[in-house]
Order: sequence, then structure tokens, then C-alpha cells
Amino acid sequence: MKWKLTGRYLLSVVLVVIVVVGINLILLISGLIMRSAVQVPQLLSSSTAAEEFTRSFGDQIESKAGQVNITPEGKHQLEQQNAWVQILDEQGRQLYTYRTPADLPQAYTPAEIIQMYKYKELDMETTLFMGSRSEGTHKYSYFIGIRDRNLSRYVFFLDLGAFLSIAHIGTYIIVLDILIALLIGYFFSKRLTQPLYALMDKIKRLASSDYYVDDAPKGIYASVFSNLNDLSNRLQANEAERSKLDRMREEWIANVSHDIKTPLASIQGFAEMLRDADYQFTLEEIREYAGIIENKSVYIKEVIEDLNLTTRLRNKVLILNKQEVNLVSLLRNILIDIMNDPQYAARDLELEAGEEPIMKQVDELLLRRAINNLVYNSILHNEPTVQIRVTAYQAERIHIIIEDNGKGISPEELDQIFNRYYRGTNSGEAHKGSGLGMAIAKDIIQEHNGSISIQSTPGQGTRIEIIL
Repeated sequence: MKWKLTGRYLLSVVLVVIVVVGINLILLISGLIMRSAVQVPQLLSSSTAAEEFTRSFGDQIESKAGQVNITPEGKHQLEQQNAWVQILDEQGRQLYTYRTPADLPQAYTPAEIIQMYKYKELDMETTLFMGSRSEGTHKYSYFIGIRDRNLSRYVFFLDLGAFLSIAHIGTYIIVLDILIALLIGYFFSKRLTQPLYALMDKIKRLASSDYYVDDAPKGIYASVFSNLNDLSNRLQANEAERSKLDRMREEWIANVSHDIKTPLASIQGFAEMLRDADYQFTLEEIREYAGIIENKSVYIKEVIEDLNLTTRLRNKVLILNKQEVNLVSLLRNILIDIMNDPQYAARDLELEAGEEPIMKQVDELLLRRAINNLVYNSILHNEPTVQIRVTAYQAERIHIIIEDNGKGISPEELDQIFNRYYRGTNSGEAHKGSGLGMAIAKDIIQEHNGSISIQSTPGQGTRIEIIL
């Protein structure tokens, strides 16, 4: 895997080098050709036209009675091109001129003719072209000089052996460039890919649920290492929270199972006694045992209803039956119902609210359930002498506050108070239940688009605030 990654990187480096070298060669050759042949587009056109004019001008040369001359059309063309002509015989002697400079030689040796043609510029303005014409047994050659600063002519000479030698050297240079690129690319890729191997290894470990990895961010991938470290820390925290929830859920299931088994055992025991013909119970005893069976059945029913309600709330499948409700009256009725229970008749419960009604669209049964749970939580987890005050007022939003001066809640328990599977450490035999009361209250408030918060100081009391 490592060599595969490094090999791909090296191959990409080599391909880039080859493409760049190829493009450079193409541009270099094209530049040389254009520079030698097309310095200016106008020069190519003018030079080509001048060469063509020189070759075709031979048709304008005529010989009559041994005298060489040019046609009137030829003279007109020379004047139009701002050019002159010098016609020579086979020995290089001048036979005819038209518009030639005064200092032009009248005879040339073969070497001088070659030299004259090779160094084509007589002055800064005149470019020289050469042509020939055969007529019968006579052969004439002629120079045409064109006066034009923008006109240029180039003569190329190619040494094939030198060209091939240069081509071989260029091939060696390209091969050497590729080898150098491979060497540099190898060391560079090692520097780039080594951290990638560490990243790949770390990702594999995270994928295999090994979240305890922590590498110091360094190099060009420092930000990636840092992000992976953050991910590792979050996964560790999530794993710890998941393990904690699993333990709490197992404990909660064990507690609820025990709480259900205990009343079931009572129900089963009393039912068996009532059915047994060997026992002769009085009417008083039958009513007493029937009352116990009824209470235990109601308790089991409440636990099952709590389980059903919390599942529906968490899965967002519960449809609220909202109606316009006076929250002051609702709170008053809740406290009256609690105080009408002989078990809690002596409790110190107080409602603080104005005379004005506080109207709100709510599901009355669910909201009553939530506030009941919160008030009962204060009653059951505190001494009988504790003072519980419920306050309601409306500002920008509706506030319902439930506070007591009881024993309070420790910070550790406070963090878990609304957890579905949490039961307080001070929940004794008298406080049996599903352990879902506070979680259900929170879910009901949130279903009404409200919020609930809790503050508590051990030894001083607890304050719960609902905002709707």
C-alpha cells in the first residue's frame, strides 16, 4: 500500500516533467522557426512575394539582334516595386541595367556572384534577389535589388550530422532530467507520504473502535492531525457516555424489574390466599387484601404507562391535544389534589400567582403530569417539614418556578437528573417508581416548545424553572 501511494506520486511527478519538457521543446522549436521565418508576418508575405517577383521577372527579359533588354511591362513592374535590375551573361559581365545604383560593379567572378547573393543587403534599404533565364543557347542571370526597409530575406544552412548530434545530446538531457526528477520526487514524496501513512493508520484504528490515539500535530498535515485528535477525543467521550448509559440502563431495568416483581409477588400471594379453601377470611380481611392487590396493580400500571409515555415522547409520535388553559387554575388544582391525599395533607405547599389568569394553549393532561412529577419529586426526596413554593408569572414569556428549602442535590446527581435511566441515590423504599418522572417532565415541556432548568445547592434547596 505504501509503495503504491509513493509510486503513484512519483509517476505523476515524472509525467509532469515529461509534459513540461515536451512543451518547452515544442515552444523552443516553434520559437526558433517563427523567429527565423516569421519575425513579422508582413516580412514573410513581402519576402515570399519578392522571391516570386524575382523568379517571374525572367519573362520580362528579351533579346533582339544580340541586344538584351526588358519589356516596358518589366520596367513598369520595377518602378512599382521600387526596384532595379542588372542582367549578366554567362561570364558575369553586365549586359543591361535599369535603375541600378551608380557604384554597382559591371562584371563579377563566380565567387563574387555567390558572395553578392549570400550577403543580400547592399545597404540599409536594399535587399538583393537573384534569378536566371535561358533563351536558346544563351543563359542570362540577373540581380534584382528592392529598396524596402521592411523587407528581409534569410538563407538557412543545415548540417545534418550536427543536428543529429544535438538531438542525441537533447535525448540524454531529457533522460537525465527524468532521473533527476525521479530522485527529487522520491525524497519529496517520502516527506509528503510518511505523515499520510500515520494518518491512514490512525483512521484504521478509529474505524476499529480504538479511539485512544493521540499524535502531535506536525508538518504540512498538522491541521489534519489536529482534527483527527479532536475526533478521537469526541469519540472517546461518546464511548464513555455510551458505556455509562448502558450501565445506567442495565441498572434501571434491574431496578424496575425488581419494583414490578415485588408488587406482583404481593398480588400473587394474596390472590392465592383468597382462592385457597383452607382459609376462612372475614369480610374485613378480604377488603384489606383486595385493597393491597388494587394498590399494587395501580403501581404496576403507572410504571407501564411511564414506559409507554417516555417512548412516545422520545420518538416524537405523541400528538398534543392543545386547548386554551388558565395555568394559574391548573397549578392551584394540582396543589389541592396533592394536599387532599391524606399521606401529604400536612405538607407545606404554597402557590404564588397574581389574580389575573395566565392563558396558554397546552395539553392540560400532559402539563399536569409534568408539574405533578416535579412537585412530587420535591416531596418524596425531602423531609416532611420542607417548604415547597410554586410561583407563576407572565413577562415576555410564561415562567413557572418550583422551589424548596430541602436537602438539595449534589452536582454529580444534578447532571443526571433529567436522564431517562437515572434514579437518585436517596431513593429508598418509599420512592420506588419507574425512575422516568423527571425525564418525562422535561420531554413534555420541550414538546410544548418550552425549556426547563434546575439549580440546587446541597443543604439549601432546589429551584426548577419552566419557561413557556
